[in-house]
Amino acid sequence: MGPSNPGVARGGRCFIIDHQARPALYTMIAWASQPPRTASPAHAVANSATAAIADRRMPRPLYAQINLSALKANLARAREKAPGAQVLAVVKANAYGHGLTRVLPALEDADGLALVELDAAMALRDMHYTRRILLMEGFFEARDLDDIAQRRLAVVVHDEEQVRMLESASLSRPLEVFVKANTGMNRLGFPPGDLVRVCERLSGLASVAALRLMTHLARADEDDGVEEALRTFDTACRGLPYPRSIANSAGVMRYAEVGGDIVRPGIMLYGASPFAYDTAEMLGLRPVMTLRSRLIGIQDLQPHDSVGYGAAYTATRAHRIGVVACGYADGYPRHAPNGTPVMVCGRMTRLAGRVSMDLLTVDLSDIPEARVGSPVVLWGEGVPVDDVAAAAGTVGYELLCALASRVPVVVSDTGALDLEL
Repeated sequence: MGPSNPGVARGGRCFIIDHQARPALYTMIAWASQPPRTASPAHAVANSATAAIADRRMPRPLYAQINLSALKANLARAREKAPGAQVLAVVKANAYGHGLTRVLPALEDADGLALVELDAAMALRDMHYTRRILLMEGFFEARDLDDIAQRRLAVVVHDEEQVRMLESASLSRPLEVFVKANTGMNRLGFPPGDLVRVCERLSGLASVAALRLMTHLARADEDDGVEEALRTFDTACRGLPYPRSIANSAGVMRYAEVGGDIVRPGIMLYGASPFAYDTAEMLGLRPVMTLRSRLIGIQDLQPHDSVGYGAAYTATRAHRIGVVACGYADGYPRHAPNGTPVMVCGRMTRLAGRVSMDLLTVDLSDIPEARVGSPVVLWGEGVPVDDVAAAAGTVGYELLCALASRVPVVVSDTGALDLEL
């Protein structure tokens, strides 16, 4: 696929130049993010607003900022690590919770996209996106093949039943097919010894235009996790003259070892690390989503006072607790324990008390300047989502994907916004 114009409007710059604009900005963030979220081409927040929009009010001071310049930089980093390879940006799960139509303008330099949802792929074609779109789980029903063919979607084939459906299909145009080998993940893919046979069957079909070979590395984030899988894949592909797609985000970061003609970066594009011990910053990645809020209450605790449900936090000394407008109904992990990192007034502190549906509480012992209205970062700029996830016993992928629909979203081309929360 050539570097044709994706056909998506560019935009997303967010900036404030005067005090009068701030209420309108809050208003527009809340108004623009209420479901259903339509595929607006620009997703831009202006620095002024009409009186009609200014009449609306944001109900809570919580929002997620999506930084498109960071996404562009992370995509450039993927290209830098995998020189010469085609790059399919992975945008499954609504672009890992960031919003597919929001981030699309920042992915203009990708050679195509990869996802699992057919409806999202069809919507991209309806938006006149013209580059390759790969369905990473392929298709599930023979009746879907007509839509897939009409919209020129590429498919992964990983199962004999999919081969049989293609053998029986009569399509308006043949498909680009990525034949997947199971090299140790043991989820999807043909046994390595069957790859040649499957390719021979597919190569003769009128429903197949071109073949590619692919696998998914189960342990690319481990020092010794790729050698065996790569050896297995290389043996399976021997004699097959088709391009290969191997590297996920972890594989991209060690591309010199993994190789391949087509790479599929996912979590790295959004500024989180695919590794347990190498931080995103160490990898040269920037956070794309920053979850921001502010303090809406402060309590003065005395020794032995407790906070929140179940008295999960009890003060051992007199100090202040800040109440933040964010909870598990917004996508923050309910199981995040005391000590989970949070930033208040640009300074690091920690959770103190159980996360509830709409609120969480933080220790203000070392932040005497904190007051009601002070800015809070839950994850993103200054608070790596991977650190929050590790404290909560999960991964950054889950937190990003779990952002709730009730959280307003603002898209920018810069970092921290001058909102004076």
